[in-house]
Amino acid sequence: MASQLPFCSPSIATAAAGGGSNYFSLSISGPSTLCLTCGIGLRTARNSLRTCAKFENFQGNPEGTGAALQLETQKPAQEEEEDDSCLPSDLEGAVRQSSQSSALFLSSGGMRAIVELLIPQLQFLDEEGAQGELWELSRIFLDTLIEETEYQRVKAIFPDAGAAALLKYRWKDATFGFSSLSDRKPVEDEDELVVMVVPDYQMLEYVERIASNLSDDPPRPLIMWNPRLISEDVGVGFNVRKLRRFFLSTFTVVYSMRPLPLGAVFRCYPGSWKVFYDDKDRPNRYLLAKEQISRPDAEELEIIFGDVDEKSEKGPSMLVRAMNMISSLNRFIKAI
Repeated sequence: MASQLPFCSPSIATAAAGGGSNYFSLSISGPSTLCLTCGIGLRTARNSLRTCAKFENFQGNPEGTGAALQLETQKPAQEEEEDDSCLPSDLEGAVRQSSQSSALFLSSGGMRAIVELLIPQLQFLDEEGAQGELWELSRIFLDTLIEETEYQRVKAIFPDAGAAALLKYRWKDATFGFSSLSDRKPVEDEDELVVMVVPDYQMLEYVERIASNLSDDPPRPLIMWNPRLISEDVGVGFNVRKLRRFFLSTFTVVYSMRPLPLGAVFRCYPGSWKVFYDDKDRPNRYLLAKEQISRPDAEELEIIFGDVDEKSEKGPSMLVRAMNMISSLNRFIKAI
C-alpha cells in the first residue's frame, strides 16, 4: 500500500495519514506526532492540514533548505493506518520518539538499550554548530525520558569532562546529573538510571567498565544514546568482532533510524525492523518493502532493494544509488 511519509508540522498534524503532502524545511522545534505501532499515542490535531517533508531531509539535503513550500489539503482521517505512519515528523520528533521507546523498554524490565539516529548531521560533528545541536537533542532525549519514567536519579555521562562541565553550567535547571566517561566515579550509588551520550571508541575501556559496574547487585539500567564504538579507521577485524559478540550483543537496539538514498531502515521498540523505499509513482510517498524481527544486514538490504528494483516498471536504474551504497557497505562488513 502506498503511504505518505508523515514528516509533519506537529501544530497542524492529524491523527491519521491522508493523501496530501507538502514540503517544509527540517525543523527541530515543537512536539511530534508519533505512531501507535510503536506503542506511542498519536496527538489529535485541530484541523485537517499538515506539513510534510521528504525523508531525505533527515540526511541534511541542502536542496531542501529554503525551498518553496507546497501545501495541500489532507483528506480526513482514514480507518486504516498508512505503512509509514510510525515514522516521526521531524528530527526532534525522532528524538522524543526514541525516548518513549526507551521508556517502554525499561518498563518491560529491559536493562541495556541502544538508541541510534544514523543521520549525517548527527554523525559529522566537525561542522560549525553541529556539536551544539547534538547536545540540545540529547537534552530533549533526557528530559522526555525522565517524563516518561519514574526514575528520580538519572545520570547523564558525556564523552569528556569539558563537555560535561559546560553543559552543567548551561543547563542549571536540568533534572538529571552530569559526569564524564573519564571521571573517577562517573556513577554514584544513588543513581537509578544511566545514559551515556555519544560514547566513542576512544573511551571504550571506560564504557565497558561502567557497564560492568552497573550490572552488580542491584543492577541498574543503561542506555547508550548514539554510540560511536566502532570506527572504520581503527579497531577493525578481531577487535570489532569481539566487541559485537561480548559487549554490544548484550544491548537491545530500541530505536534506530537510518536514512538510505531512496528509503530508510527503521525500528521503534516494541515494533519490528522495517525497510521503506521511495514510491516513484507518487512523489513523497513511501512503501514498506519488508518487516522482520531482526535488523537487516547489508546482504539482506541488497536483496530487498534488488527485489523492489526487479518489480519496478521503470527498470534497474531506479534504485542504483541505494544498491551501490549497500554493496559498498557489504564489502566493508565482509572485510571486518
